[in-house]
Amino acid sequence: MSTTSVTWWGHSTMWLSDSGTTLLTDPVLSDRFAHLKRMAGPTPSLPGAPDGVLLSHLHVDHFHLASLRAVEGAPPLIVPRGARAFIAKTLGPAYADRTVELAPGDETTVGSLKVRAVPAAHDGGRGPWSRDKAIAIGFVIEGAARTWHAGDTGLFDEMSELAPLDLALIPVGGWGPSLSDVHHLDPAAAAEAVHRAKASWAVPVHFGTFWPIGLSRIRSHMFHDPGIQFLRHAELIAPDTQVRVLAQGETLTIGRTA
Repeated sequence: MSTTSVTWWGHSTMWLSDSGTTLLTDPVLSDRFAHLKRMAGPTPSLPGAPDGVLLSHLHVDHFHLASLRAVEGAPPLIVPRGARAFIAKTLGPAYADRTVELAPGDETTVGSLKVRAVPAAHDGGRGPWSRDKAIAIGFVIEGAARTWHAGDTGLFDEMSELAPLDLALIPVGGWGPSLSDVHHLDPAAAAEAVHRAKASWAVPVHFGTFWPIGLSRIRSHMFHDPGIQFLRHAELIAPDTQVRVLAQGETLTIGRTA
C-alpha cells in the first residue's frame, strides 16, 4: 500500500507528500497581506524545505512574494508561462534561474513526481492595473496518486479529460462575498468539477482562512460555510467522491493498493 498525504494550511496553501517527494502549493505563510487577515487556523509551520513549489497564477493570494522569500532551501518554482519575467523583476535572478514555466500540456519532474500543467478558467494577470501578465494554470501531480491542484478556476470543458483522479484539491469559495462568477468555483460548481474529473477524494480549499480587515462580522456565513456546502453538493452531484473538509493545519492521508 502506497500513501499520499496533504496538509492544508489555509486558502490554497498545501503541503503534498507523495513517493518521498514534497510539494508546496501557492504559499501564503503570513497572517496578513494586502487588506486581508488570517481569521482561522495557525500560522503555517512547514516541516522543512519542499522539493518544489507550485504557483498557479500571479494573484497575490496565490503568488505572495514575502512567503516565497520565506520558503527554506532553493526549490524549483513551477509557474505558468509568462511568470518568469515577473519573478526576475521582483525576486531577482537567483529565483528566476530556478523557475520552470509551463503551459497546459507541458510537464516537468520534481523528485519522483511528474507535474503536468492543466487549464484553468481564470484571469492570470497580477491585477487589473498591472502590466505583469501570465496565464493561469492548474497542476496534475502523478506519483503514487494522481492529484489535481486546481488553483483558481471556473468550470471548463476539459475537466473530464483529467479523469480519473485519486485526489482533487478544489477551490470552493474565496476571501470575500462576491468571488463566485465564471472565473471561480462556488460549492455547487466545485462539486460538478470533481464529478467531471472523477475524483476518488476531494479536499475543499480557497475558503475560510482570510477575510477583509474590519469585515469579519459581515456575511460571516460566507466565510465559514463553503466547505460544508461543497460536501453537501458533492453527496448529490458526485456521490462516488469522498469529501474531507480539513481544518487549517490538518492532514489527510489516502492510500492506493499498488
